Amino acid sequence: MKLLGLLVLALMLGGCETVAPWERGTLAKPEMQWQTDTMEARLKGQLYNSKEAASGGGGAAGGGCGCN
Repeated sequence: MKLLGLLVLALMLGGCETVAPWERGTLAKPEMQWQTDTMEARLKGQLYNSKEAASGGGGAAGGGCGCN
């Protein structure tokens, strides 16, 4: 059991990587972003919130038309 704990700890500590200053330009490119189009991401978020508001979805009040 102790060996398993040490293995998990080693994996957790080994999984963190630092980004060198010269690599930050590569990571800032649009193709490296999770959402390249912010307007599309906001529209999808509004649609998700309006459709899921009845069940508590994204925390938005109301529901249905998405006009709040």
